[in-house]
Amino acid sequence: MKKLILDLILKKNIRLNEQVYLLIFSSEKGLPEILPGQFAQVKINDSPATFLRRPFSVNFVDYENNELWLLIQVVGAGTLKLSETSPGASVNMILPLGNSFSFPDEKKDEKILLIGGGSGIAPLLFFGSWLFDAGFSPEFLIGARSSIHLVEVDEFKKYGNVYITTEDGTEGEKGFVTDHSILKKRNYDRIYSCGPTPMMKAVGAYAENNNIFCEVSLENTMGCGIGACLCCVTDTTQGRVCVCTEGTVFNIEKLKW
Repeated sequence: MKKLILDLILKKNIRLNEQVYLLIFSSEKGLPEILPGQFAQVKINDSPATFLRRPFSVNFVDYENNELWLLIQVVGAGTLKLSETSPGASVNMILPLGNSFSFPDEKKDEKILLIGGGSGIAPLLFFGSWLFDAGFSPEFLIGARSSIHLVEVDEFKKYGNVYITTEDGTEGEKGFVTDHSILKKRNYDRIYSCGPTPMMKAVGAYAENNNIFCEVSLENTMGCGIGACLCCVTDTTQGRVCVCTEGTVFNIEKLKW
Protein backbone atom coordinates (compact mmCIF):
# COMPACT_ATOMS: atom_id res chain seq x y z
CA MET A 1 0.00 0.00 0.00
CA LYS A 2 1.39 3.39 -1.01
CA LYS A 3 2.59 5.68 1.79
CA LEU A 4 1.71 9.35 1.50
CA ILE A 5 2.95 12.55 3.13
CA LEU A 6 -0.12 14.70 3.68
CA ASP A 7 -1.02 18.00 5.30
CA LEU A 8 -4.31 17.47 7.10
CA ILE A 9 -6.46 20.20 8.63
CA LEU A 10 -7.59 19.84 12.23
CA LYS A 11 -11.40 20.16 12.34
CA LYS A 12 -12.02 19.38 16.00
CA ASN A 13 -9.96 19.01 19.17
CA ILE A 14 -12.07 17.29 21.81
CA ARG A 15 -10.76 16.76 25.34
CA LEU A 16 -12.09 13.39 26.56
CA ASN A 17 -10.43 13.44 29.98
CA GLU A 18 -7.41 14.95 31.71
CA GLN A 19 -4.94 13.08 29.49
CA VAL A 20 -6.76 12.00 26.33
CA TYR A 21 -7.84 14.09 23.34
CA LEU A 22 -9.69 13.17 20.17
CA LEU A 23 -8.30 15.02 17.16
CA ILE A 24 -10.43 14.95 14.02
CA PHE A 25 -8.69 15.86 10.77
CA SER A 26 -9.83 16.37 7.20
CA SER A 27 -8.09 16.54 3.83
CA GLU A 28 -8.96 18.79 0.90
CA LYS A 29 -7.84 16.07 -1.51
CA GLY A 30 -9.64 13.20 0.21
CA LEU A 31 -8.21 10.44 2.35
CA PRO A 32 -6.27 7.41 1.09
CA GLU A 33 -7.32 3.83 1.71
CA ILE A 34 -6.50 3.00 5.32
CA LEU A 35 -6.91 -0.42 6.95
CA PRO A 36 -7.76 -1.13 10.61
CA GLY A 37 -4.55 -1.45 12.61
CA GLN A 38 -2.49 0.93 10.49
CA PHE A 39 -0.99 4.08 11.92
CA ALA A 40 0.27 7.57 11.08
CA GLN A 41 3.56 9.28 11.90
CA VAL A 42 2.68 12.84 12.90
CA LYS A 43 4.99 15.84 12.76
CA ILE A 44 4.78 18.00 15.88
CA ASN A 45 4.71 21.67 14.94
CA ASP A 46 6.49 24.37 16.97
CA SER A 47 8.06 21.96 19.44
CA PRO A 48 11.87 22.43 19.49
CA ALA A 49 12.31 19.53 21.92
CA THR A 50 10.48 17.12 19.60
CA PHE A 51 12.73 16.11 16.70
CA LEU A 52 11.02 12.93 15.54
CA ARG A 53 7.46 12.31 14.41
CA ARG A 54 5.10 10.58 16.80
CA PRO A 55 3.16 7.40 15.88
CA PHE A 56 -0.59 7.15 16.44
CA SER A 57 -2.95 4.33 15.57
CA VAL A 58 -5.79 5.35 13.30
CA ASN A 59 -8.79 5.57 15.60
CA PHE A 60 -11.44 5.91 12.92
CA VAL A 61 -11.90 6.91 9.28
CA ASP A 62 -15.13 8.50 8.10
CA TYR A 63 -14.87 8.60 4.32
CA GLU A 64 -18.34 10.05 3.95
CA ASN A 65 -17.33 13.16 5.91
CA ASN A 66 -13.65 12.96 4.88
CA GLU A 67 -12.46 12.62 8.48
CA LEU A 68 -9.47 10.92 10.11
CA TRP A 69 -9.62 10.44 13.89
CA LEU A 70 -6.57 10.15 16.14
CA LEU A 71 -6.73 9.45 19.86
CA ILE A 72 -3.94 11.32 21.67
CA GLN A 73 -2.77 10.53 25.20
CA VAL A 74 -0.52 13.21 26.67
CA VAL A 75 2.67 11.55 27.91
CA GLY A 76 5.41 14.05 27.01
CA ALA A 77 6.32 17.32 25.31
CA GLY A 78 5.34 16.13 21.82
CA THR A 79 1.89 14.82 22.67
CA LEU A 80 1.26 17.85 24.91
CA LYS A 81 2.01 20.21 22.04
CA LEU A 82 -0.18 18.20 19.69
CA SER A 83 -3.04 18.25 22.20
CA GLU A 84 -2.84 22.06 22.20
CA THR A 85 -3.31 22.31 18.43
CA SER A 86 -6.20 24.58 17.47
CA PRO A 87 -8.83 23.77 14.83
CA GLY A 88 -7.83 25.10 11.44
CA ALA A 89 -4.15 24.24 11.91
CA SER A 90 -2.32 22.15 9.32
CA VAL A 91 -0.60 19.00 10.59
CA ASN A 92 1.78 16.94 8.46
CA MET A 93 1.53 13.13 8.55
CA ILE A 94 2.94 10.06 6.85
CA LEU A 95 0.26 7.42 6.35
CA PRO A 96 -0.92 4.72 6.13
CA LEU A 97 1.92 2.81 7.78
CA GLY A 98 2.24 -0.78 9.01
CA ASN A 99 0.07 -3.80 8.37
CA SER A 100 -3.49 -4.43 9.48
CA PHE A 101 -5.57 -6.84 11.53
CA SER A 102 -6.44 -10.07 9.71
CA PHE A 103 -9.99 -9.91 8.50
CA PRO A 104 -12.12 -12.96 9.40
CA ASP A 105 -13.42 -15.36 6.80
CA GLU A 106 -16.96 -15.03 5.51
CA LYS A 107 -18.27 -17.12 8.40
CA LYS A 108 -20.52 -14.44 9.92
CA ASP A 109 -21.35 -16.39 13.05
CA GLU A 110 -17.76 -16.33 14.32
CA LYS A 111 -17.60 -14.95 17.86
CA ILE A 112 -15.13 -12.08 17.82
CA LEU A 113 -13.83 -10.15 20.84
CA LEU A 114 -11.77 -6.95 20.64
CA ILE A 115 -9.89 -6.20 23.87
CA GLY A 116 -8.38 -2.79 24.58
CA GLY A 117 -6.71 -1.08 27.51
CA GLY A 118 -6.03 2.61 28.01
CA SER A 119 -5.33 4.49 24.78
CA GLY A 120 -4.76 1.07 23.19
CA ILE A 121 -8.45 1.04 22.38
CA ALA A 122 -7.70 3.41 19.49
CA PRO A 123 -7.37 0.99 16.54
CA LEU A 124 -10.16 -1.27 17.79
CA LEU A 125 -12.90 1.28 17.10
CA PHE A 126 -12.04 1.44 13.40
CA PHE A 127 -11.70 -2.35 13.19
CA GLY A 128 -14.99 -2.85 15.02
CA SER A 129 -16.75 -0.61 12.51
CA TRP A 130 -15.30 -2.65 9.63
CA LEU A 131 -16.49 -5.90 11.18
CA PHE A 132 -19.94 -4.50 11.83
CA ASP A 133 -20.28 -3.14 8.29
CA ALA A 134 -19.25 -6.56 6.93
CA GLY A 135 -22.05 -8.30 8.80
CA PHE A 136 -20.14 -9.59 11.84
CA SER A 137 -21.22 -9.03 15.45
CA PRO A 138 -18.05 -8.03 17.31
CA GLU A 139 -17.95 -7.56 21.06
CA PHE A 140 -15.65 -5.25 22.96
CA LEU A 141 -13.89 -5.62 26.31
CA ILE A 142 -12.38 -2.36 27.54
CA GLY A 143 -10.13 -1.93 30.56
CA ALA A 144 -9.09 1.22 32.40
CA ARG A 145 -7.73 2.28 35.75
CA SER A 146 -11.02 3.96 36.73
CA SER A 147 -14.22 5.28 35.20
CA ILE A 148 -12.69 8.70 34.47
CA HIS A 149 -10.12 7.01 32.22
CA LEU A 150 -12.74 5.34 30.01
CA VAL A 151 -13.18 7.02 26.62
CA GLU A 152 -15.26 6.46 23.47
CA VAL A 153 -17.50 3.86 25.13
CA ASP A 154 -20.59 5.24 23.35
CA GLU A 155 -18.75 5.04 20.01
CA PHE A 156 -17.96 1.36 20.58
CA LYS A 157 -21.59 0.65 21.48
CA LYS A 158 -22.57 1.59 17.91
CA TYR A 159 -20.89 -1.60 16.67
CA GLY A 160 -21.45 -4.23 19.35
CA ASN A 161 -21.82 -5.16 23.00
CA VAL A 162 -19.32 -3.45 25.29
CA TYR A 163 -17.96 -4.97 28.52
CA ILE A 164 -15.86 -2.95 30.95
CA THR A 165 -13.36 -3.53 33.71
CA THR A 166 -11.78 -0.90 35.95
CA GLU A 167 -8.98 -1.58 38.37
CA ASP A 168 -10.79 0.31 41.15
CA GLY A 169 -14.26 -1.02 40.34
CA THR A 170 -15.79 2.40 39.62
CA GLU A 171 -17.38 1.07 36.44
CA GLY A 172 -18.01 -2.40 35.07
CA GLU A 173 -16.34 -5.32 36.82
CA LYS A 174 -13.40 -4.73 39.13
CA GLY A 175 -10.02 -6.03 37.99
CA PHE A 176 -8.15 -6.50 34.74
CA VAL A 177 -9.66 -7.38 31.37
CA THR A 178 -8.67 -11.03 31.71
CA ASP A 179 -10.68 -11.16 34.98
CA HIS A 180 -13.97 -10.27 33.29
CA SER A 181 -16.70 -12.87 33.62
CA ILE A 182 -17.55 -12.70 29.90
CA LEU A 183 -14.41 -14.75 29.21
CA LYS A 184 -15.92 -17.56 31.25
CA LYS A 185 -19.35 -17.31 29.61
CA ARG A 186 -18.39 -17.04 25.93
CA ASN A 187 -16.37 -19.28 23.65
CA TYR A 188 -14.72 -16.87 21.23
CA ASP A 189 -13.26 -17.84 17.86
CA ARG A 190 -11.07 -14.76 17.47
CA ILE A 191 -9.53 -12.18 19.80
CA TYR A 192 -7.81 -8.96 18.77
CA SER A 193 -6.09 -6.74 21.30
CA CYS A 194 -4.15 -3.52 21.79
CA GLY A 195 -2.96 -1.83 24.97
CA PRO A 196 -0.21 -2.05 27.59
CA THR A 197 2.20 -4.93 26.99
CA PRO A 198 1.40 -6.77 30.27
CA MET A 199 -2.28 -6.70 29.34
CA MET A 200 -1.65 -8.03 25.83
CA LYS A 201 0.59 -10.78 27.19
CA ALA A 202 -2.18 -11.83 29.57
CA VAL A 203 -4.71 -11.77 26.73
CA GLY A 204 -2.32 -13.77 24.55
CA ALA A 205 -1.85 -16.37 27.29
CA TYR A 206 -5.62 -16.68 27.70
CA ALA A 207 -6.06 -17.14 23.95
CA GLU A 208 -3.26 -19.69 23.72
CA ASN A 209 -4.59 -21.69 26.65
CA ASN A 210 -8.02 -21.78 25.06
CA ASN A 211 -6.84 -22.41 21.48
CA ILE A 212 -8.24 -19.10 20.20
CA PHE A 213 -6.87 -17.22 17.19
CA CYS A 214 -5.35 -14.01 18.55
CA GLU A 215 -3.63 -10.94 17.12
CA VAL A 216 -2.18 -8.03 19.06
CA SER A 217 -1.11 -4.57 17.96
CA LEU A 218 2.20 -3.66 19.60
CA GLU A 219 2.89 -0.17 20.91
CA ASN A 220 6.69 -0.13 20.70
CA THR A 221 8.47 3.21 20.45
CA MET A 222 8.68 4.13 16.76
CA GLY A 223 10.93 6.98 15.67
CA CYS A 224 10.66 6.82 11.89
CA GLY A 225 7.81 4.48 10.98
CA ILE A 226 9.64 3.05 7.97
CA GLY A 227 12.15 0.62 9.50
CA ALA A 228 15.21 2.85 9.37
CA CYS A 229 15.85 3.83 13.01
CA LEU A 230 15.42 0.35 14.54
CA CYS A 231 13.82 1.79 17.70
CA CYS A 232 10.89 -0.61 17.57
CA VAL A 233 12.62 -3.97 17.01
CA THR A 234 10.99 -6.95 18.71
CA ASP A 235 11.78 -10.66 18.99
CA THR A 236 9.70 -13.07 16.93
CA THR A 237 9.94 -16.70 15.90
CA GLN A 238 11.32 -15.39 12.58
CA GLY A 239 14.03 -13.29 14.22
CA ARG A 240 14.16 -9.66 15.28
CA VAL A 241 11.91 -7.48 13.15
CA CYS A 242 10.78 -3.86 13.04
CA VAL A 243 7.32 -3.46 14.49
CA CYS A 244 6.61 -0.43 12.28
CA THR A 245 7.08 -2.38 9.03
CA GLU A 246 6.36 -6.03 9.92
CA GLY A 247 3.55 -5.02 12.32
CA THR A 248 2.25 -3.37 14.29
CA VAL A 249 -0.15 -6.32 14.24
CA PHE A 250 1.24 -9.77 15.04
CA ASN A 251 -0.28 -13.16 15.61
CA ILE A 252 0.69 -14.18 19.14
CA GLU A 253 2.16 -17.43 17.77
CA LYS A 254 4.94 -15.36 16.15
CA LEU A 255 5.90 -13.39 19.26
CA LYS A 256 8.53 -14.57 21.75
CA TRP A 257 6.59 -13.64 24.85
